[in-house]
Amino acid sequence: MKIFSITWALVLFHSLNLLAQSNNFMPVQTTLKNGIIEGNYNVTNGISTYFGIPFAQPPVGELRWKAPVPVSSWQGVKETKRFSPRPVQGLVFGDMNSWSDGVSEDCLYLNVWTPAKRNSKDLPVLVYFYGGGFVAGDASEPRYNGESMAKEGVVVVTVNYRLGVFGFLAHPELSAEAPYKASGNYGLLDQALALQWVKENITAFGGNPNQVTIAGESAGSISVSYQMASPLSRDLIHGAIGESGAGINPTLAPVSLREAEETGKEFFEKAGIQSIRQARNMSAKDLFEVYQESGRFGFPVVIDGYLLPKTLPEIFRAGEQAQVPLLLGWNSAEIPGAAFMQGKPYTKENFIEKVIEAYPKDSDLVLSLYAHETPEEVEYSATDLASDRFIVYSTWKWFDLHLNHSNQLVYRYLFSKLSPPLVDKNLTAGLAGGTVRNENPAPAPKQIGARHAAEIEYAMGNLHLVKEFAWTPEDLRASKTMFEYFTNFVKTGNPNGGDNPNWSAAKAGDDQPSVMVIDTESKEVKASYDARPKFHDRFYKNGN
Repeated sequence: MKIFSITWALVLFHSLNLLAQSNNFMPVQTTLKNGIIEGNYNVTNGISTYFGIPFAQPPVGELRWKAPVPVSSWQGVKETKRFSPRPVQGLVFGDMNSWSDGVSEDCLYLNVWTPAKRNSKDLPVLVYFYGGGFVAGDASEPRYNGESMAKEGVVVVTVNYRLGVFGFLAHPELSAEAPYKASGNYGLLDQALALQWVKENITAFGGNPNQVTIAGESAGSISVSYQMASPLSRDLIHGAIGESGAGINPTLAPVSLREAEETGKEFFEKAGIQSIRQARNMSAKDLFEVYQESGRFGFPVVIDGYLLPKTLPEIFRAGEQAQVPLLLGWNSAEIPGAAFMQGKPYTKENFIEKVIEAYPKDSDLVLSLYAHETPEEVEYSATDLASDRFIVYSTWKWFDLHLNHSNQLVYRYLFSKLSPPLVDKNLTAGLAGGTVRNENPAPAPKQIGARHAAEIEYAMGNLHLVKEFAWTPEDLRASKTMFEYFTNFVKTGNPNGGDNPNWSAAKAGDDQPSVMVIDTESKEVKASYDARPKFHDRFYKNGN
């Protein structure tokens, strides 16, 4: 009995010792413009983290639907060791696996990972904006985690910004009270203020305020395109990365202030809301319920004459965007072909029917650009066409505009790595990341390309933090390549370095510009499919 007790005592001691060793953090403080914060320093990897740093006053009460106000100074030491609440949102895209501290209208916080030592300075900086269609997303999602890149000598910042009705509602009453006489775009204004915060504070983390690269995926990528174009932000950034998306018709393109205001008025009228004052007096819960009941998918970005004076094509053609290196691209199957076929089988006849329906005046040209003789060809072509219409064309147009209206290096990629199987066979990969549980799962459909948002954890070096997939050595190899390209670009404005395949910058006027295909074996090729986006350029009238 005595031996048994001693044995269990040793086991308990060993377990407690392992538990103690697993917590490798010690407190660390730094002084910002507004006060002192305390985060954690990991003694094993040398990375300091500061989570939930306020960069604006809480956008609540009278500050709801106003441009963000810089955070007030505080006394004493503010603890910043846990992620803040995420912006108010519903479960739109499946489980995004957030590490945030709940959901709140009080959400304007950012997170910093830094490798800085006591004498470090002028480290390159990455500021990352999450995706989610401007209706969902969160700066604490593990796929955006900055630790991997911080280990390579980069200070990483992830930023929360307002979403949905809280972040993009425009209304005549709001425009009348704003000093710049416009409304909407509050989420984008949050990002702009965060960039100003970085300019003023990043030296406290060892970062260089004159070497800031902004990046994002989907709505985050669209945000990058808007911040490049905005007079509020363009002088605060020194490089840009776009992963699938730009704010160019038909992808979350801006509308006129008048149109946005009418949308806001209609929303209030249908909800029985009589005034902005009444709406501001509603609880966040009640307002969110009204928004959910309306069936709306967010509110549009606005040409407000303040953050955004013109459309992106107009700004870029005038050379008024941030004149910085740009790395951008998209995935090989951004959205399933069923989005174009609308449930019809992948037959030649059905594809022709849907093309004629969508492009009655240009059907012959479209059919010549998308092969459709066999069911397999139809599936690939329907996927390509749906993807082009969804997000590929707008990203290509951003590429084309900056390539031809700047003297900066522009790099383009195509992410083609197929996702490995899910660990839980009852889950299905979500459209914008995360997974969706199926009660009666059917066999997973054959992948014909890389889905939307699949590249994020590869690019940020975070496969180990995304537990849903059964990662393979091939995934690790593709991630190593993409992560190194992105990290090199953040450091130098050029993705090349190490033993990865050489990635040539695109050249203006080249009919077949270089593109890096990122896969298990990555390689540079000449783009052979730019006739497709050139057609969409004419169709969406962004080429004039």
